[in-house]
Amino acid sequence: MAPAVRFVVLCLPNVPWDDLVERVTRLEQLGIEVAALPDHFVDWTNPPSAWFEGWTALTGLAGATSTIRLASCVTQIPFRYPAVFARQALTLDHVSHGRLEIGLGTGLLGDPSYAMTGIEDWTARERVARLAEYAEIVDRLLRDEVTTFEGTYYRSDGAIMNPRPVQRPRPPLTIGALGPAMLRHAARLADTWSTLSFKLSFDEQVAETRERAAAMDEACAAVGRDPATLGRSYTMYDGNARPRGGTYDYYDSTDRFEEIAGRVIELGMDELVLYHPSDERQLPMFERIATDVLPRLRGGAT
Repeated sequence: MAPAVRFVVLCLPNVPWDDLVERVTRLEQLGIEVAALPDHFVDWTNPPSAWFEGWTALTGLAGATSTIRLASCVTQIPFRYPAVFARQALTLDHVSHGRLEIGLGTGLLGDPSYAMTGIEDWTARERVARLAEYAEIVDRLLRDEVTTFEGTYYRSDGAIMNPRPVQRPRPPLTIGALGPAMLRHAARLADTWSTLSFKLSFDEQVAETRERAAAMDEACAAVGRDPATLGRSYTMYDGNARPRGGTYDYYDSTDRFEEIAGRVIELGMDELVLYHPSDERQLPMFERIATDVLPRLRGGAT
């Protein structure tokens, strides 16, 4: 039986502030469970374009909404020290009255944000090693009132976290993972595993994700975790959207969306991350999908 499914809509903070607020409040009205923002210094695909900082924007959106949950999809660990980030997350958990969801990732190799901000562009190997320490220290800081941690890359000596988070023992933690080492870290530390495929054809994306899901089952077994206790989130990336002028294949029709989403759900995914339409011409179909299709898929029925 397919799992119960929830939906996240990823909104790019590349529009005027009032437009971004309008988008997210409309998502709340449509019953979307989670609104998410990415975490970059600039739009890495078009650096000169307009762009707002993600965590500041999430805080503003918390004040403009009341029920929709708010997430970083995902936070790039090079931008902030883990203790400072944990304090940010604790604060937003209170500002949002317990609606925060934390996403962590290694960061995008070659992101122009690093050169612009003077941050070192770590190797892939170092990113993975740092992520393991980063996630562990954030987890401990949010769970415990006082934390001391000594790692290869990060340390914290008697860090005090007061008040305690609204959500106990801490806000939910999602870790983005594609390769074997990251899968192991997610299996050990995450509440939810986030994945996606950059393959251009949907059939190839399904095949790659099926293999990754099997690898995640093995990673869970290796750390003594029941795979059923790990949430599984899939971001519905469309590599052909940009050449098509920003239109997403899965918003072509309700039937097309249901076909694509259904095949992903069959892989055991219990959360689907959708992109907010970049092309306004797809907004009516997006809203129709939200009202007519998503309620059927939420129960796992395809």
